[in-house]
Amino acid sequence: MSPPSGDAAAALRLATRNIEAVAFDLDGTLLDTVHDLAFALNGLFAERKLASIATVRVANLIGKGMPNLVRKAVADVGGRVPGEPALAALLDRFAVLYADALGKRSVLFVGVADGLARLHAAGYPLAVVTNKARQFIAPHLERAGIAQYFKVCVGAGDATAVKPDPALLRLAAGRLGVSASRLLMVGDSSNDARCARAAGCPVVILPYGYNEGAPVQDIDCDGIVESIAALADLVLGAPAALAANDSASAANDPEAHTANDPEAYPATD
Repeated sequence: MSPPSGDAAAALRLATRNIEAVAFDLDGTLLDTVHDLAFALNGLFAERKLASIATVRVANLIGKGMPNLVRKAVADVGGRVPGEPALAALLDRFAVLYADALGKRSVLFVGVADGLARLHAAGYPLAVVTNKARQFIAPHLERAGIAQYFKVCVGAGDATAVKPDPALLRLAAGRLGVSASRLLMVGDSSNDARCARAAGCPVVILPYGYNEGAPVQDIDCDGIVESIAALADLVLGAPAALAANDSASAANDPEAHTANDPEAYPATD
């Protein structure tokens, strides 16, 4: 991906200029978590004698919380779409399987650790705002070695609705003690952008991750940044050349952007 230029670069600078805190989505933004999710889903499906689901397909189903993921995944493999009582039972079992798998196959995206460390060192309060159930947030961050950077974490169950509803992001802003207009949302999907727009937050999108199979270029946001390291360059006022160099490095890294590469995911785990 080429560094932003012209109007796009100006929009990015404007979006990051007067912020006081930064909120991050989790799955597809900080961590490539799809392998854990696919492993747990396939364990659930094996118990229910359903067909397995390809990991790349799971990546395209992520975005609106675990109930939505399980419901869509069951339908995808040809199972009967569960009603609420059956879905509740499936979710309970999935939660057990996912808790056991959590963090064993997940990896940080390129630039995450560096970018978070620099933003934290500069004094920016950081938050995680995710549709993932709250009991899974802290273990993921701890096992990835980035928990120490976050002041606030909110997820499904902490507010009346999940993203794209703005409730979680507004809750995070309140707990951080900043106005929504000074809280930058960083995500990978239209759910993140729509949530931010509704909350009144500036929002930037990363080009990797899980946007339900749709191109990120179609998302209504203030700009697209190559990585969280490049975002830190923008927020901290690093020269444009540094952001360009970081962008080129990430683009040439064979481990970068695996979430957009179908060949990176085997058909089954």
